[in-house]
Amino acid sequence: PPQPYSPEYRIYDFNKRLSSRTEDCDNLWWDQLITDFFEEDATLTLTFSLEDGPKRFTIGRTLIPRYFRTIFDGGVNELYFVLKQTKESFHTTTITLDSELSTMVSCFGKPMYIKVCTEGQLILEFTFDDLMRIKSWHFSIKSFRELIPRSVIAMPSDSGYLEQLTKNITRCGLTTDTLHFLK
Repeated sequence: PPQPYSPEYRIYDFNKRLSSRTEDCDNLWWDQLITDFFEEDATLTLTFSLEDGPKRFTIGRTLIPRYFRTIFDGGVNELYFVLKQTKESFHTTTITLDSELSTMVSCFGKPMYIKVCTEGQLILEFTFDDLMRIKSWHFSIKSFRELIPRSVIAMPSDSGYLEQLTKNITRCGLTTDTLHFLK
């Protein structure tokens, strides 16, 4: 793990908390998670391109728990963030962590195991205090890949099943539930 009390460690911690999520976790669990990691006035911004052009969505602190919950409601059973090529910059009251190559990894268990790697730039602004909570989260999605295990493709099955495998289960690496929530 990264150094304690660093922005990267906070994301490591956030990933650990996401992995401790149970199937039946309720709204209180999501609210507590976001309270522990996000400031009261935090914003979360996503930018990406769909068929009809570039999109930009910004939500406030009260909707952030629902945003993360929609990812799991959309069939994801594991979610974590991998940050590479990070740069930190310090300001009077905040620390900015800029990860040029970040990946949001989401794993689907049904109807079959599929791993989706959503790649882009993640810029996080943290408060410069003991809590080191996120003030601003901006994920600019550049590309995504849906990975299917070879064993799934090798299984004998009907042509309809194989055709279903060729269709993306996400749009731009985001679940349908998440996109509906953002709109």
